[in-house]
Amino acid sequence: MSYLAAAPAGGWTVHDSRLMIAVVLAIAVIVTLIAWQKVFPFIALVLGSAVLGFAAGMPAAKILDSFESGLGETTASVGVLIALGSMLGKMLADSGGADRIVDTLASNAGPRSLPWKIALLASIVGLPMFFEIGLVVLVPIILLVARRTRTPLLLVGIPALAGLSVLHGLVPPHPGPLVAIDALHANLGITLAIGLVIAIPTVIIAGPLYGMFISRRVRPEPPAELVEQLTENRPANRPSFGLTLFTMLLPIVLMLLRAVADIIWASDENALPRRVLDFLGDPFPALTIAVLVAMVVFGPKLGGRDEIGKTVAQSVAPVAAILLIVAAGGGFKQVLVDGGVGDAIAKAANGSHLSPLILAWLVAVGIRLATGSATVATVSAAGIVAPLAAGLDTPHVALLALALGCGSLFFSHVNDAGFWLVKEYYGMSVGETIRSWSVMETIISVVGIVLVLVAGLIL
Repeated sequence: MSYLAAAPAGGWTVHDSRLMIAVVLAIAVIVTLIAWQKVFPFIALVLGSAVLGFAAGMPAAKILDSFESGLGETTASVGVLIALGSMLGKMLADSGGADRIVDTLASNAGPRSLPWKIALLASIVGLPMFFEIGLVVLVPIILLVARRTRTPLLLVGIPALAGLSVLHGLVPPHPGPLVAIDALHANLGITLAIGLVIAIPTVIIAGPLYGMFISRRVRPEPPAELVEQLTENRPANRPSFGLTLFTMLLPIVLMLLRAVADIIWASDENALPRRVLDFLGDPFPALTIAVLVAMVVFGPKLGGRDEIGKTVAQSVAPVAAILLIVAAGGGFKQVLVDGGVGDAIAKAANGSHLSPLILAWLVAVGIRLATGSATVATVSAAGIVAPLAAGLDTPHVALLALALGCGSLFFSHVNDAGFWLVKEYYGMSVGETIRSWSVMETIISVVGIVLVLVAGLIL
């Protein structure tokens, strides 16, 4: 099929040029506020939306209505899923379930198999956990394994980062993929299935393979006191490996079953199995079920009902900033749509003869480099390229969402909080962090978009 989105009727107008200038101006304001003035991204997106609306000629009341509408819709559709995912990840970490997964997969691993096991481990841990949470969970075992086996730190450290980063950027229920799916109206099950398929070779290339290469050239030594601090007081009474793995994978399995049901019963929407799996595989019920199961499985390890309540309550606080950013991104997207920017972008894309997949990736790359935030990159880019989905079929809309995710991971550097987190935990200099972490992120982004384009030729 043709990748070119169908442009609205009519040629390019002066008003279209004004709208494109408004988009560039709004993004410049957002980038300047976040990257140079260190303004909280939520505030930057609010102000950027106002600049966009006024520059596009929208009345003040309309700008306000559009922003509030987009903010509310995004919070309702995506915000609750982020909160549920955080609850699941917090119970997994505090109960010792994540440690059980780590120890089981990392035990009895030889020098050759160790990077591959760590990559698999990070991918599993990264399914329900945000990148930062997963890194905090994995860092103690990475440092401990490297010390005990006398293995170069980056030989196991890069595969762990790759597994966490790829899952964070490409696979729901992480914020970026959810925002892209919601903005583009992509099929979640199909996006999840394709994302998992693309994630496997991407993790392999950016993780174990690149880890073997860079570990010979960069050999950091993390601070000894950090190693001791992070590897002591590990939970002793932990849930079993089987139950932990079942709980972690439950929402993913339910969402995949929904996609399978939609394919099997494509001609019969009223078939009972399809209706049941469509309900259970919706992200909200799937994650809710997983959280309830986690309360039963991990509850005794957490210390009873009171501790479960505290753990769940504490899980939401760390993601409050993400929730606000995602919500504001929804408001920004709606101002784009209501201001008529979508039609102008569709015309520009059609005239450029660029694949929407490449265009989406480039937009996300630009915002990622400027702001340092993968979430902000996906949120902003999703609103900009949403009109391009109109001319695509269901699988290619899913690929458009994945192209955004790939672009949002490009070359993390000094304006990204993750950059400094990795630098401090691994005890690297800024130069070493760029040569290892930043290059690894770029490999993920490039390999990911190449695989997305290949998938587009096949599907």
